[in-house]
Amino acid sequence: MIDNEYNLATDKKASLVSMICPKFNEHSTEEETLRSLRELRELLRTLGVEAGEQYLQNRKTIEAATILGSGRLLEIADAARLEGSSVLVFDFELTASQARNIKKLTGLAVVDRCHVILEIFAKHAQTREAKIQIEISRLQYVLPRLSGFWTHLSRQRGGVGVRGGEGEQQIELDRRIIRERIEFFKRELVEVIKSRDQQKKKRQNKAVTAALVGYTNAGKSSVMNRMCQVNVLEEDKLFATLDSTYRMLNPDTKPPMILIDTVGFISNLPNTLIDGFRTTLESAMEADLLVIVCDVSDPAFEKHLQVTSEVLKELNIEGKDQIIVFNKKDLLHDEMKKKIILRSHPNSFLISANDPKDINELRETIINYFLNKQHHYDLFVPYDEGSAHSQLESKTNILSRQNHEKGIFYRVRSPDFIFNALGIQRFILAPNDPLWQEMQNKL
Repeated sequence: MIDNEYNLATDKKASLVSMICPKFNEHSTEEETLRSLRELRELLRTLGVEAGEQYLQNRKTIEAATILGSGRLLEIADAARLEGSSVLVFDFELTASQARNIKKLTGLAVVDRCHVILEIFAKHAQTREAKIQIEISRLQYVLPRLSGFWTHLSRQRGGVGVRGGEGEQQIELDRRIIRERIEFFKRELVEVIKSRDQQKKKRQNKAVTAALVGYTNAGKSSVMNRMCQVNVLEEDKLFATLDSTYRMLNPDTKPPMILIDTVGFISNLPNTLIDGFRTTLESAMEADLLVIVCDVSDPAFEKHLQVTSEVLKELNIEGKDQIIVFNKKDLLHDEMKKKIILRSHPNSFLISANDPKDINELRETIINYFLNKQHHYDLFVPYDEGSAHSQLESKTNILSRQNHEKGIFYRVRSPDFIFNALGIQRFILAPNDPLWQEMQNKL
Protein backbone atom coordinates (compact mmCIF):
# COMPACT_ATOMS: atom_id res chain seq x y z
CA MET A 1 0.00 0.00 0.00
CA ILE A 2 2.61 2.51 1.05
CA ASP A 3 4.92 1.89 -1.90
CA ASN A 4 2.12 2.37 -4.45
CA GLU A 5 0.95 5.62 -2.91
CA TYR A 6 4.41 6.88 -2.04
CA ASN A 7 6.00 6.68 -5.47
CA LEU A 8 5.78 9.78 -7.64
CA ALA A 9 4.33 8.67 -10.98
CA THR A 10 6.56 9.65 -13.90
CA ASP A 11 3.60 9.99 -16.26
CA LYS A 12 2.25 12.97 -14.29
CA LYS A 13 3.15 16.58 -15.00
CA ALA A 14 4.33 18.52 -11.95
CA SER A 15 4.18 22.26 -11.22
CA LEU A 16 6.94 23.77 -9.08
CA VAL A 17 6.13 25.93 -6.06
CA SER A 18 8.40 28.11 -3.95
CA MET A 19 8.60 31.40 -2.10
CA ILE A 20 10.85 34.36 -1.35
CA CYS A 21 10.98 35.22 2.33
CA PRO A 22 13.77 37.00 4.28
CA LYS A 23 13.24 34.61 7.19
CA PHE A 24 13.48 31.44 5.07
CA ASN A 25 16.95 29.90 4.73
CA GLU A 26 18.03 29.33 1.10
CA HIS A 27 14.95 31.27 -0.07
CA SER A 28 15.62 34.68 1.42
CA THR A 29 16.23 36.38 -1.95
CA GLU A 30 14.91 35.97 -5.46
CA GLU A 31 18.34 34.84 -6.63
CA GLU A 32 18.50 32.05 -4.03
CA THR A 33 14.97 30.89 -4.78
CA LEU A 34 15.46 30.80 -8.56
CA ARG A 35 18.75 28.91 -8.17
CA SER A 36 17.06 26.34 -5.93
CA LEU A 37 14.16 26.00 -8.38
CA ARG A 38 16.58 25.31 -11.25
CA GLU A 39 18.04 22.55 -9.13
CA LEU A 40 14.57 21.15 -8.33
CA ARG A 41 13.77 21.09 -12.04
CA GLU A 42 16.94 19.06 -12.61
CA LEU A 43 16.00 16.69 -9.79
CA LEU A 44 12.64 16.05 -11.44
CA ARG A 45 14.37 15.48 -14.79
CA THR A 46 16.62 12.93 -13.12
CA LEU A 47 13.51 11.22 -11.80
CA GLY A 48 11.87 11.27 -15.23
CA VAL A 49 9.03 13.62 -14.23
CA GLU A 50 7.91 16.39 -16.58
CA ALA A 51 8.26 19.75 -14.84
CA GLY A 52 5.74 22.44 -15.71
CA GLU A 53 5.60 26.10 -14.73
CA GLN A 54 7.03 27.45 -11.49
CA TYR A 55 5.02 29.62 -9.11
CA LEU A 56 6.36 31.97 -6.43
CA GLN A 57 5.03 34.11 -3.64
CA ASN A 58 6.84 36.96 -1.89
CA ARG A 59 6.14 36.91 1.83
CA LYS A 60 7.50 38.66 4.91
CA THR A 61 6.68 35.68 7.13
CA ILE A 62 5.97 31.97 6.68
CA GLU A 63 2.39 30.75 7.05
CA ALA A 64 2.65 27.96 9.64
CA ALA A 65 -0.25 25.88 8.31
CA THR A 66 0.38 26.08 4.56
CA ILE A 67 3.73 27.93 4.07
CA LEU A 68 2.15 30.14 1.38
CA GLY A 69 -1.11 32.05 1.79
CA SER A 70 -4.32 30.14 1.05
CA GLY A 71 -5.38 32.61 -1.63
CA ARG A 72 -2.12 32.24 -3.55
CA LEU A 73 -2.27 28.44 -3.21
CA LEU A 74 -5.73 28.40 -4.81
CA GLU A 75 -4.44 30.57 -7.67
CA ILE A 76 -1.51 28.21 -8.17
CA ALA A 77 -3.80 25.15 -8.13
CA ASP A 78 -6.05 26.67 -10.84
CA ALA A 79 -3.06 27.57 -13.01
CA ALA A 80 -1.53 24.11 -12.52
CA ARG A 81 -4.72 22.40 -13.67
CA LEU A 82 -4.85 24.61 -16.76
CA GLU A 83 -1.35 23.50 -17.76
CA GLY A 84 -2.24 19.86 -17.17
CA SER A 85 -0.42 19.36 -13.87
CA SER A 86 -1.82 17.06 -11.20
CA VAL A 87 1.07 17.42 -8.73
CA LEU A 88 2.47 20.41 -6.83
CA VAL A 89 6.16 20.00 -5.96
CA PHE A 90 7.34 22.34 -3.20
CA ASP A 91 11.00 23.34 -3.22
CA PHE A 92 11.51 22.74 0.51
CA GLU A 93 10.55 20.14 3.08
CA LEU A 94 6.94 20.24 4.26
CA THR A 95 5.75 18.91 7.58
CA ALA A 96 3.11 16.19 7.54
CA SER A 97 0.37 18.65 8.59
CA GLN A 98 1.42 21.25 6.02
CA ALA A 99 1.27 18.67 3.21
CA ARG A 100 -2.19 17.55 4.37
CA ASN A 101 -3.47 21.13 4.62
CA ILE A 102 -2.21 22.09 1.16
CA LYS A 103 -3.61 18.93 -0.39
CA LYS A 104 -7.00 19.53 1.20
CA LEU A 105 -7.03 23.17 0.09
CA THR A 106 -5.89 22.65 -3.52
CA GLY A 107 -7.27 19.19 -4.29
CA LEU A 108 -3.96 18.30 -5.95
CA ALA A 109 -1.26 15.81 -5.00
CA VAL A 110 1.47 17.45 -2.90
CA VAL A 111 5.15 16.48 -2.95
CA ASP A 112 8.17 18.22 -1.42
CA ARG A 113 11.86 18.43 -2.28
CA CYS A 114 12.70 15.74 0.29
CA HIS A 115 10.29 13.31 -1.34
CA VAL A 116 11.90 13.85 -4.76
CA ILE A 117 15.46 13.33 -3.48
CA LEU A 118 14.45 10.19 -1.58
CA GLU A 119 12.96 8.69 -4.74
CA ILE A 120 16.10 9.46 -6.72
CA PHE A 121 18.26 7.87 -4.03
CA ALA A 122 16.00 4.82 -3.91
CA LYS A 123 16.27 4.32 -7.69
CA HIS A 124 20.01 4.89 -8.00
CA ALA A 125 21.44 3.05 -4.98
CA GLN A 126 23.43 -0.03 -5.97
CA THR A 127 25.19 -1.45 -2.91
CA ARG A 128 23.37 -3.21 -0.09
CA GLU A 129 24.51 -0.63 2.42
CA ALA A 130 23.24 2.33 0.38
CA LYS A 131 19.91 0.59 -0.25
CA ILE A 132 19.42 -0.05 3.48
CA GLN A 133 20.36 3.51 4.43
CA ILE A 134 17.94 4.97 1.92
CA GLU A 135 15.14 2.58 2.90
CA ILE A 136 15.53 3.69 6.54
CA SER A 137 15.38 7.34 5.47
CA ARG A 138 12.38 6.64 3.25
CA LEU A 139 10.45 4.91 6.04
CA GLN A 140 11.33 7.68 8.51
CA TYR A 141 9.95 10.19 6.01
CA VAL A 142 6.74 8.23 5.42
CA LEU A 143 6.00 7.50 9.10
CA PRO A 144 4.59 10.91 10.17
CA ARG A 145 2.81 11.28 6.82
CA LEU A 146 0.80 8.06 6.87
CA SER A 147 -2.55 9.77 7.17
CA GLY A 148 -1.77 11.58 3.92
CA PHE A 149 -1.35 8.22 2.19
CA TRP A 150 -4.68 7.02 3.59
CA THR A 151 -7.04 9.44 1.83
CA HIS A 152 -8.87 6.47 0.27
CA LEU A 153 -10.17 5.72 3.80
CA SER A 154 -11.61 9.16 4.36
CA ARG A 155 -15.04 7.67 5.13
CA GLN A 156 -13.95 6.23 8.46
CA ARG A 157 -16.35 4.45 10.74
CA GLY A 158 -16.75 6.23 14.05
CA GLY A 159 -15.33 4.59 17.15
CA VAL A 160 -16.39 4.27 20.78
CA GLY A 161 -14.31 5.93 23.51
CA VAL A 162 -10.64 5.91 22.56
CA ARG A 163 -11.15 3.28 19.92
CA GLY A 164 -10.51 4.77 16.47
CA GLY A 165 -12.33 4.16 13.24
CA GLU A 166 -11.33 1.61 10.64
CA GLY A 167 -8.88 3.95 8.89
CA GLU A 168 -7.27 5.07 12.14
CA GLN A 169 -6.79 1.48 13.24
CA GLN A 170 -5.15 0.65 9.92
CA ILE A 171 -2.86 3.69 10.17
CA GLU A 172 -1.73 2.64 13.66
CA LEU A 173 -1.09 -0.86 12.36
CA ASP A 174 0.97 0.55 9.50
CA ARG A 175 2.89 2.77 11.89
CA ARG A 176 3.82 -0.23 13.99
CA ILE A 177 4.85 -2.19 10.90
CA ILE A 178 7.00 0.70 9.67
CA ARG A 179 8.69 1.13 13.06
CA GLU A 180 9.47 -2.58 13.09
CA ARG A 181 10.88 -2.35 9.55
CA ILE A 182 13.04 0.61 10.54
CA GLU A 183 14.47 -1.35 13.48
CA PHE A 184 15.00 -4.39 11.26
CA PHE A 185 16.91 -2.37 8.66
CA LYS A 186 18.96 -0.66 11.37
CA ARG A 187 20.06 -4.09 12.63
CA GLU A 188 20.86 -5.10 9.05
CA LEU A 189 22.88 -1.90 8.61
CA VAL A 190 24.96 -2.68 11.69
CA GLU A 191 25.95 -6.03 10.19
CA VAL A 192 26.75 -4.49 6.81
CA ILE A 193 28.89 -1.81 8.45
CA LYS A 194 30.77 -4.47 10.43
CA SER A 195 31.55 -6.27 7.20
CA ARG A 196 32.63 -3.04 5.54
CA ASP A 197 34.86 -2.14 8.49
CA GLN A 198 36.59 -5.49 8.16
CA GLN A 199 37.24 -4.75 4.48
CA LYS A 200 38.46 -1.27 5.44
CA LYS A 201 40.98 -2.74 7.89
CA LYS A 202 42.32 -4.96 5.12
CA ARG A 203 42.81 -1.87 2.91
CA GLN A 204 44.41 0.22 5.63
CA ASN A 205 48.18 0.61 5.42
CA LYS A 206 48.13 -1.07 2.02
CA ALA A 207 47.22 1.87 -0.20
CA VAL A 208 46.96 5.66 -0.29
CA THR A 209 43.68 7.19 -1.40
CA ALA A 210 42.37 10.37 -2.98
CA ALA A 211 38.60 11.02 -2.82
CA LEU A 212 36.68 12.95 -5.45
CA VAL A 213 34.14 15.09 -3.60
CA GLY A 214 31.91 17.99 -4.57
CA TYR A 215 28.47 19.13 -5.57
CA THR A 216 26.27 16.70 -7.45
CA ASN A 217 26.69 16.65 -11.25
CA ALA A 218 30.07 18.41 -11.11
CA GLY A 219 31.59 15.66 -13.28
CA LYS A 220 33.38 13.57 -10.63
CA SER A 221 32.64 10.27 -12.37
CA SER A 222 33.86 11.66 -15.70
CA VAL A 223 37.12 12.76 -14.09
CA MET A 224 37.55 9.31 -12.51
CA ASN A 225 36.86 7.53 -15.80
CA ARG A 226 39.46 9.58 -17.67
CA MET A 227 42.15 9.41 -14.95
CA CYS A 228 41.74 5.70 -14.20
CA GLN A 229 40.66 4.62 -17.70
CA VAL A 230 37.59 2.85 -16.37
CA ASN A 231 33.87 3.04 -17.08
CA VAL A 232 32.02 4.33 -14.02
CA LEU A 233 28.45 5.51 -14.73
CA GLU A 234 28.45 9.15 -15.81
CA GLU A 235 25.28 11.02 -16.70
CA ASP A 236 24.26 14.65 -16.96
CA LYS A 237 21.88 14.16 -14.05
CA LEU A 238 21.90 14.92 -10.36
CA PHE A 239 22.93 12.00 -8.14
CA ALA A 240 23.94 9.71 -11.02
CA THR A 241 26.43 8.20 -8.55
CA LEU A 242 25.33 7.30 -5.01
CA ASP A 243 27.77 4.59 -3.97
CA SER A 244 31.47 5.10 -3.37
CA THR A 245 33.52 3.58 -6.20
CA TYR A 246 37.18 2.58 -5.82
CA ARG A 247 39.54 2.47 -8.80
CA MET A 248 43.32 2.18 -9.18
CA LEU A 249 44.94 5.49 -10.06
CA ASN A 250 48.50 4.19 -10.34
CA PRO A 251 49.22 0.46 -9.80
CA ASP A 252 52.95 0.88 -10.39
CA THR A 253 53.75 2.72 -7.17
CA LYS A 254 54.15 1.08 -3.78
CA PRO A 255 51.76 1.30 -2.09
CA PRO A 256 49.22 1.55 -4.91
CA MET A 257 47.27 4.79 -5.30
CA ILE A 258 43.49 4.53 -5.27
CA LEU A 259 40.92 7.09 -6.44
CA ILE A 260 37.44 7.12 -4.84
CA ASP A 261 34.32 8.54 -6.46
CA THR A 262 31.74 9.64 -3.86
CA VAL A 263 28.10 10.73 -3.76
CA GLY A 264 27.57 14.36 -4.70
CA PHE A 265 26.57 17.06 -2.21
CA ILE A 266 23.46 19.21 -2.49
CA SER A 267 22.03 22.19 -0.62
CA ASN A 268 18.90 21.76 1.48
CA LEU A 269 19.64 18.08 2.06
CA PRO A 270 16.57 16.53 3.75
CA ASN A 271 16.96 15.86 7.47
CA THR A 272 15.98 12.21 7.00
CA LEU A 273 18.97 11.70 4.68
CA ILE A 274 21.72 13.41 6.65
CA ASP A 275 22.84 10.34 8.63
CA GLY A 276 22.79 8.07 5.60
CA PHE A 277 24.61 10.73 3.59
CA ARG A 278 27.32 10.95 6.24
CA THR A 279 27.77 7.16 6.31
CA THR A 280 28.04 7.01 2.52
CA LEU A 281 30.81 9.61 2.69
CA GLU A 282 32.95 7.68 5.16
CA SER A 283 35.22 6.75 2.27
CA ALA A 284 36.05 10.46 1.92
CA MET A 285 36.72 10.64 5.66
CA GLU A 286 39.33 7.88 5.28
CA ALA A 287 41.04 9.48 2.27
CA ASP A 288 44.51 10.98 2.44
CA LEU A 289 43.69 13.70 -0.11
CA LEU A 290 40.41 15.41 -1.07
CA VAL A 291 39.97 16.38 -4.72
CA ILE A 292 37.10 18.88 -4.75
CA VAL A 293 35.45 18.90 -8.18
CA CYS A 294 33.31 21.91 -9.10
CA ASP A 295 31.29 22.63 -12.26
CA VAL A 296 32.75 26.00 -13.23
CA SER A 297 30.12 26.48 -15.96
CA ASP A 298 27.31 26.59 -13.38
CA PRO A 299 26.39 30.19 -12.46
CA ALA A 300 26.10 29.06 -8.82
CA PHE A 301 29.50 27.36 -8.67
CA GLU A 302 30.66 29.54 -5.74
CA LYS A 303 27.57 28.45 -3.82
CA HIS A 304 28.41 24.84 -4.66
CA LEU A 305 31.91 25.31 -3.24
CA GLN A 306 30.37 26.78 -0.09
CA VAL A 307 28.01 23.80 0.33
CA THR A 308 30.95 21.42 -0.20
CA SER A 309 32.97 23.25 2.45
CA GLU A 310 30.04 23.10 4.89
CA VAL A 311 29.56 19.35 4.39
CA LEU A 312 33.28 18.68 4.85
CA LYS A 313 33.15 20.73 8.05
CA GLU A 314 30.19 18.67 9.32
CA LEU A 315 32.22 15.53 8.60
CA ASN A 316 35.21 17.03 10.51
CA ILE A 317 37.49 16.56 7.51
CA GLU A 318 37.79 20.16 6.27
CA GLY A 319 41.40 20.17 7.52
CA LYS A 320 42.54 17.42 5.13
CA ASP A 321 44.84 18.33 2.25
CA GLN A 322 42.75 19.47 -0.70
CA ILE A 323 42.98 20.18 -4.41
CA ILE A 324 40.21 22.19 -6.10
CA VAL A 325 39.42 21.14 -9.66
CA PHE A 326 37.18 23.42 -11.72
CA ASN A 327 35.69 21.10 -14.32
CA LYS A 328 33.79 21.77 -17.59
CA LYS A 329 35.96 24.71 -18.67
CA ASP A 330 34.90 23.90 -22.26
CA LEU A 331 31.42 25.19 -21.33
CA LEU A 332 32.80 28.43 -19.90
CA HIS A 333 33.48 30.86 -22.75
CA ASP A 334 34.47 33.91 -20.72
CA GLU A 335 38.29 33.95 -20.78
CA MET A 336 38.49 36.76 -18.23
CA LYS A 337 36.31 34.78 -15.81
CA LYS A 338 38.69 31.83 -16.12
CA LYS A 339 41.62 34.03 -15.11
CA ILE A 340 39.70 35.52 -12.18
CA ILE A 341 38.76 32.05 -10.89
CA LEU A 342 42.35 30.80 -10.97
CA ARG A 343 43.55 34.00 -9.31
CA SER A 344 40.90 33.68 -6.59
CA HIS A 345 41.73 30.04 -5.94
CA PRO A 346 45.54 29.60 -6.03
CA ASN A 347 46.90 26.12 -6.79
CA SER A 348 43.57 25.06 -8.29
CA PHE A 349 43.04 23.40 -11.68
CA LEU A 350 40.81 24.52 -14.53
CA ILE A 351 40.10 21.48 -16.69
CA SER A 352 37.78 19.70 -19.05
CA ALA A 353 37.32 16.01 -18.32
CA ASN A 354 37.30 15.54 -22.10
CA ASP A 355 40.77 17.05 -22.57
CA PRO A 356 43.49 14.34 -22.24
CA LYS A 357 46.16 16.98 -21.57
CA ASP A 358 44.20 18.40 -18.61
CA ILE A 359 43.52 14.93 -17.21
CA ASN A 360 47.16 13.85 -17.51
CA GLU A 361 48.32 17.00 -15.73
CA LEU A 362 45.83 16.46 -12.89
CA ARG A 363 46.74 12.78 -12.63
CA GLU A 364 50.46 13.55 -12.44
CA THR A 365 49.82 16.20 -9.79
CA ILE A 366 47.96 13.72 -7.56
CA ILE A 367 50.60 11.02 -8.08
CA ASN A 368 53.41 13.46 -7.29
CA TYR A 369 51.55 14.65 -4.20
CA PHE A 370 51.66 11.13 -2.78
CA LEU A 371 55.24 10.53 -3.90
CA ASN A 372 56.38 13.74 -2.24
CA LYS A 373 54.75 12.59 0.99
CA GLN A 374 56.99 9.54 1.05
CA HIS A 375 60.30 9.49 2.88
CA HIS A 376 63.70 8.43 1.61
CA TYR A 377 65.63 5.67 3.34
CA ASP A 378 69.22 4.54 2.81
CA LEU A 379 69.81 0.92 3.78
CA PHE A 380 72.49 -1.71 3.61
CA VAL A 381 71.12 -5.28 3.56
CA PRO A 382 73.47 -8.31 3.75
CA TYR A 383 72.99 -10.88 1.02
CA ASP A 384 71.80 -13.56 3.45
CA GLU A 385 68.82 -11.41 4.61
CA GLY A 386 66.51 -12.77 1.92
CA SER A 387 63.31 -11.65 3.61
CA ALA A 388 64.49 -8.04 3.87
CA HIS A 389 65.43 -7.97 0.18
CA SER A 390 62.01 -9.36 -0.70
CA GLN A 391 60.22 -6.76 1.46
CA LEU A 392 62.12 -3.91 -0.16
CA GLU A 393 61.42 -5.24 -3.66
CA SER A 394 57.69 -5.73 -3.12
CA LYS A 395 56.73 -2.97 -0.68
CA THR A 396 58.92 0.06 -1.45
CA ASN A 397 59.85 2.20 -4.44
CA ILE A 398 63.53 1.47 -5.13
CA LEU A 399 65.26 4.58 -6.45
CA SER A 400 68.69 2.98 -6.77
CA ARG A 401 70.71 -0.02 -5.64
CA GLN A 402 74.41 -0.84 -5.60
CA ASN A 403 76.03 -4.20 -4.99
CA HIS A 404 78.70 -4.46 -2.29
CA GLU A 405 80.91 -7.41 -1.42
CA LYS A 406 78.81 -8.12 1.70
CA GLY A 407 75.36 -6.97 0.61
CA ILE A 408 73.34 -4.38 -1.31
CA PHE A 409 72.99 -0.64 -0.79
CA TYR A 410 69.39 0.52 -1.29
CA ARG A 411 67.95 3.99 -1.60
CA VAL A 412 64.16 3.64 -1.37
CA ARG A 413 61.09 5.81 -1.05
CA SER A 414 58.10 4.76 1.04
CA PRO A 415 55.37 6.15 3.31
CA ASP A 416 56.24 5.86 7.00
CA PHE A 417 53.26 3.62 7.74
CA ILE A 418 54.39 1.14 5.11
CA PHE A 419 58.10 1.16 5.94
CA ASN A 420 57.64 0.92 9.71
CA ALA A 421 55.51 -2.19 9.25
CA LEU A 422 58.26 -4.02 7.34
CA GLY A 423 60.44 -4.64 10.38
CA ILE A 424 63.70 -3.80 8.61
CA GLN A 425 64.62 -0.58 10.44
CA ARG A 426 67.84 -2.22 11.67
CA PHE A 427 69.29 -1.96 8.15
CA ILE A 428 68.92 1.83 7.93
CA LEU A 429 72.24 3.60 7.55
CA ALA A 430 72.97 6.57 9.80
CA PRO A 431 74.87 9.56 8.29
CA ASN A 432 77.83 8.89 10.60
CA ASP A 433 78.07 5.25 9.50
CA PRO A 434 81.14 4.58 7.29
CA LEU A 435 78.94 2.42 5.05
CA TRP A 436 76.62 5.38 4.49
CA GLN A 437 79.54 7.51 3.27
CA GLU A 438 80.65 4.65 1.03
CA MET A 439 77.12 4.47 -0.32
CA GLN A 440 77.13 8.20 -1.14
CA ASN A 441 80.28 7.72 -3.16
CA LYS A 442 78.83 4.83 -5.13
CA LEU A 443 75.29 6.03 -5.81
